[in-house]
Amino acid sequence: MLIFLSVDLPTWGFVLLIVGVLLLGAALGFFLSQRYFKKYLKDNPPVNENMIRAMMMQMGRKPSEKQVRQVMASMNQAK
Repeated sequence: MLIFLSVDLPTWGFVLLIVGVLLLGAALGFFLSQRYFKKYLKDNPPVNENMIRAMMMQMGRKPSEKQVRQVMASMNQAK
């Protein structure tokens, strides 16, 4: 059985409460998304030129600077 409490809250108090809850939710959402994004970047770092060189070396190729730049350009274009 639900118990309803009768609370007399003026209109300005209700508006202030809603604005406060929205601000708190926005701040909490910002910090949680920032934390998630930092963790994601730590676990999955963005690809850079050194990673491409290492990948090509593992495939048995000695990459030239031109090849590395071409791969970087194609990856940036695919985004």
